[in-house]
Amino acid sequence: VCLEIYNMSEKLNFGRYDYGACLSLACYAACSMIIPIVLQPMAKDLGFPLEDGGKGLGGILQLGRSVPMVISMILCGWIAGQLGKARTLGISMLLMGIGILFSAISPVYGFIFLALIIAGTGEGLIEGLATPFVQELHPKEPGRYINFTHSFWSVGVVSSVLIAGALLAWGVSWRIVVAVAGVAAMLPSCILLFPDRKKRLPSSPKVNMKELWNHASYIFHIPRFWLFFAAMFFAGGGEYCLTFWVTSFIKLDYPETSMFVAGVGTVCFAAGMIVGRILPGILIKQKYLKHLIVYTGLIAALISVFFPLIHSLWGLFIMLLLVGIFTGPFWPSIQCYCVDRVEGDMTTIYI
Repeated sequence: VCLEIYNMSEKLNFGRYDYGACLSLACYAACSMIIPIVLQPMAKDLGFPLEDGGKGLGGILQLGRSVPMVISMILCGWIAGQLGKARTLGISMLLMGIGILFSAISPVYGFIFLALIIAGTGEGLIEGLATPFVQELHPKEPGRYINFTHSFWSVGVVSSVLIAGALLAWGVSWRIVVAVAGVAAMLPSCILLFPDRKKRLPSSPKVNMKELWNHASYIFHIPRFWLFFAAMFFAGGGEYCLTFWVTSFIKLDYPETSMFVAGVGTVCFAAGMIVGRILPGILIKQKYLKHLIVYTGLIAALISVFFPLIHSLWGLFIMLLLVGIFTGPFWPSIQCYCVDRVEGDMTTIYI
């Protein structure tokens, strides 16, 4: 296996739509992270509590974002069937950017909740379509391209945490920081909404809701699908927990630290994930995805056992970096391997 990986000569070949997909995931990550990053100054400015039993209000914002996200994810196959994946992704980036911009000008807590419903609608479309979009661009060895593209999620996390943390530490208003993320989210639309003369996108056949339901019903009756469903559940929970909440919890548990230092924890985890996705994207062939998932999963679980024993920031940072490296391949690789092993409509399986 090592010799075959080492001798592999085929290089990754990227085009304009690949750049659009990579930039979309980076901006998606930045917009997903920006609210947890500014949660404390936002709560102080708008007057809703985070401590003494009020921490749930921060989580409710994420709930308001997640519900429309799930709904739009369910419908994204039908929408993409009418508009095409590239155009749907471009529109979703606009929706997400508008929602984040509205959050930046929110006068009260409830307005932010409504703004995040708009953002969540766009995010559901991105979540459901970004991976099958890359798969259609590269039907041969899609796992390599999907892992590489998904590394830009972590690039977005690192960039947003460092830049936003630094700006907040320098006294820049949280509203300006959020507005910058919202404007940046609209940039990939310029790539995705206008056709590329050099590369023709695969045609997406128009489908109705009945056909989509038939695809889904067929997949639901395949026992192996539910094994991958469970794998995605735990992989997503572990990755998102550390990505979204590390900054806020470091700040609450180590109150003497600045927001910038607290953000370093998320940066360490995300930097590890960048390594954990780029290297498989360069090196690991499609037929070795199973080995990648199993071995990295075992190592990540073993390392995570020691988290409760860490009582220093530096030790926590090192652990987060290591866990990030071995957690990185989960989300893209499990999806891609599922499509290989489960019979059914590719886009519906991804959704």
